[in-house]
Amino acid sequence: MSQYQTLDPTTGELIETYELATASEIDAALDLAAKSFGDWRRLPFAARAAVLMRAAARLEAQAGELALVAALEMGKTLAEGEAEVKKCAAACRFYAERGEEFLRPVAAESDGSEAWVRYEPLGPVLAVMPWNFPFWQVFRFVAPALAAGNVAILKHASSTPRCALAIGRVLTEAGAPVGVFQNLFLSREQVSEVIADRRLRGVTLTGSTRAGREVAAAAGKVLKPMVMELGGSDPFIIFGDADFDEAVKVAAQSRCLNAGQSCISAKRFLVEDAIFPRFRDAFVAAMEAKKVGDPRAKGVDLGPLARKDLREELARQVAAAVAAGAEVLCGGQTPPGPGAFYPPTVLEALDPHSPAAQEELFGPVAAIYPFRGEQAAVALANATPYGLGASLWTADRERVQRLVPEIEAGSIFVNGLVKSDPRLPFGGVKDSGFGRELAAEGLREFTNVKTLWIR
Repeated sequence: MSQYQTLDPTTGELIETYELATASEIDAALDLAAKSFGDWRRLPFAARAAVLMRAAARLEAQAGELALVAALEMGKTLAEGEAEVKKCAAACRFYAERGEEFLRPVAAESDGSEAWVRYEPLGPVLAVMPWNFPFWQVFRFVAPALAAGNVAILKHASSTPRCALAIGRVLTEAGAPVGVFQNLFLSREQVSEVIADRRLRGVTLTGSTRAGREVAAAAGKVLKPMVMELGGSDPFIIFGDADFDEAVKVAAQSRCLNAGQSCISAKRFLVEDAIFPRFRDAFVAAMEAKKVGDPRAKGVDLGPLARKDLREELARQVAAAVAAGAEVLCGGQTPPGPGAFYPPTVLEALDPHSPAAQEELFGPVAAIYPFRGEQAAVALANATPYGLGASLWTADRERVQRLVPEIEAGSIFVNGLVKSDPRLPFGGVKDSGFGRELAAEGLREFTNVKTLWIR
C-alpha cells in the first residue's frame, strides 16, 4: 500500500496516491548517484553554476504554478507559495555567483613551504525534507550541495509528493545531468537502509526533533556526516522602549506565517511587564484580524494546517495548556466543517516550565508571558529544550550587546522577523539540531576539508 498521497487539506479530498520505491529502484538510484557524482564533481564550476542559474529562471517562470501545487498539498496561501519559490531562485543564484569563492583553496601557515585548505565534495547526500516549506527546504540544501559538486537524493515528506516531482522537473529542465538529483518515495525503514549504504556519503534532515534523533542515530551508526535542522520554540522578546506598533504587527505576522507551521516562527512572546497589558490587547486584536480560508482565494492570510492529524495534535496541546492553567484569549476551538483549519489563538498565564510550554506549537497558537528585568527575559527565553532563533525588540543597543551572548539560539534578529537568508548561516543549538545551512558554512558542510602540506 502506498504511503505517499496528495490530499487537499482545504477540503479533505484525496487526489492521488504514489507507490514506495522498490528495493531494486533504490539500488539503481544509489548506483546512478555514485556514477553521476564522478562526472558532476569534475565539471568546471561554471558548468555547475549554469545549471543553478537556469534553475533560478525556471523557478521564477513557474512560481505561480508551483504555488498552486503547494496550496493543494499542504495549504500554503498563493502569495506565500510564490514568495517561497522566488526565494529558492535567489538561493540558486547566490550559490551560482558565490560558490566558487567559497570553494577556493585557502592558504595556511605551517612548517612547510606551502600549506592549503581545500574544500572537496563528498558524494551522494540524502536529504530528508518536510512538508511545511516543500520547495525552500529542498533548495536550501540542493543549491549549495550541487554547487559544491555533490549529488542529491531527496526523500520528501509523504504528504508532498507532487512538490517533490516538481522540483525534479525544474532541475531536469535546467539541464542537471541524469542522476545529479533524484527523488525517491521512501518509508522510514527504507531511509535507514539508504543511510547505511556505502554509496551514500552524507545525510541532512529538516524536521521534528523526534525525526532528527532517529535519522541522526542511523547516520551516527555508520559514521556519516550530517546536518540536523530541527524544531523550535522561538522567543519574541519585547522591551518597553521598542517600536510598539511594529512589534505587534511583526509578532502576529510571525505567528501566522505559513499557518504557524514554521520552525523559526515566534511561538513564545515575552513582554516587559510595564507594556504587557497594552501588548496583550493589541496582539489579540491583530491575531483575530487574520483571515482564515481557502489558500487559493485572494485576501486570505492563512489556510488550513497541512493535515488533520496535525490539527488534532495542536488541539491536544492547547487543551493541555489550559489544563496547566493557561487562559485562552482568542481562538482555541477546532472549527466544524471539512479541511484542517485552526484559528489564530493566544494563550496567557501558561506556566513556562509545564510540559505544555516545553513543546513546539506547530500552528497559529501563541503563548504570551510578562517579565521584569533583563535576566528574567533571558531565563524565559532559554527555558525550553530548543534553540533555533530569537527575536529581540529594543532601542537600546547596549542592551543588545549584553543579551545576545546570553540567549541560546542559532540566530538572533533585532527589531525584525526571524528568517533564513542565503547569505547568512542558518541552524540551531540544543534540541533544535546542529550543523549549518546556507552561506559559506552551509556549502562546506558536505565537503572534505582537506589539508595540503608541501615541503
